[in-house]
Amino acid sequence: MKFMHISDLHIGKRVNEFSLVEEQKHILGEILELLKKEAVQGLLVAGDIYDKVIPSAEAVDIFDEFLTQVAQINIPIFIISGNHDSPERLEFGSRIMHNNNIYIYGEYDAKVQKIVLNDEYGPVNVFLLPYIKPVIVNKKLSSQTESYQECVQLALQDLKLDTSQRNILVAHQFVTAAGVSPERSESESISLGGVDNVDFGVFADFDYVALGHIHRAQKIGRDTVRYSGSPLKYSFSECNHNKSVTLVEIKQKGEIFINLISLNPLRDLQELKTTLAELQSGSTLEKVSQNNYVHITLTDEQEILDAIGKVREIYPNVMLLDFENKRSQNDLELELLTNKDLQEKTPEQLFADFYLKQNNQELTNQQQKILQQVLAEALQETER
Repeated sequence: MKFMHISDLHIGKRVNEFSLVEEQKHILGEILELLKKEAVQGLLVAGDIYDKVIPSAEAVDIFDEFLTQVAQINIPIFIISGNHDSPERLEFGSRIMHNNNIYIYGEYDAKVQKIVLNDEYGPVNVFLLPYIKPVIVNKKLSSQTESYQECVQLALQDLKLDTSQRNILVAHQFVTAAGVSPERSESESISLGGVDNVDFGVFADFDYVALGHIHRAQKIGRDTVRYSGSPLKYSFSECNHNKSVTLVEIKQKGEIFINLISLNPLRDLQELKTTLAELQSGSTLEKVSQNNYVHITLTDEQEILDAIGKVREIYPNVMLLDFENKRSQNDLELELLTNKDLQEKTPEQLFADFYLKQNNQELTNQQQKILQQVLAEALQETER
């Protein structure tokens, strides 16, 4: 039986105030075509369907259209909530959808849901565990777990898995391997101190674990415990990620084949460090498409008036613009004035030091005369 594993759609997400609605529609359309092309028999969606607890109407429409199209090609869909989702809102209408092979488990209700599929090798058990944390599990099970590790162990302990059969778990947690964390990016929610981590060992009895939460596709602990990653890049820290879907083919017990298929976004996220002259010459267009979302760092030493306007003439989708030159380096090195500085230096000397740091050159004689005149006039005003 062949499954496709995806997660972290974050429908409705904005990156640097740019809406990615068109990109998300495009990538979901590509995923739909891959479901057909690869003759997939089950779609595992491991949480963070939406980017906000209260998604926009547009975001809900996008996911509704995607579910409708997948249901039309008669592929079972298994969906859990992630930490970005509202469990109650995601689960709306789930009992009706169940009749169309759409299984949505949003709000944890003291058990792990189980759906059984069958193929020529026998049953395949798909277990759904939405995003949980101690406060949720303790409320539902009247327990006193203190860590994410404990609450996941408790949630799974009564499953009584038949390990002679093939068992798949869909979950959305921060899973680590003997203290080693997966590779993360800036667009993920991060808890200080690793308090939310769950060791992969708690999933030892499952043949495949379809994880969500981390945006880079990767295994954790073993090949069959995997994050699918997000289908789109949601921060410039993900520029070097190869976004993909994960195909999992499970034949007889113990025989699992995993294949990552790359996705092709409508617009990529890229970073570029260059001068304005190089941008305007068109030489950068060979490596960074004009269509893409870009983070540009200009290295020009001279001040550029309306830099963002000039950059947008070449790259209309520039999201971030930074500068890297002697002036910006000096900015990083500026220190707070001490009482000694204020006591020993005149206002002219303090301003001259500041000007040198900002512009990497000293005041000219003419500028010094202007400064002295301005300070004298200011002094006269204060004495009146």
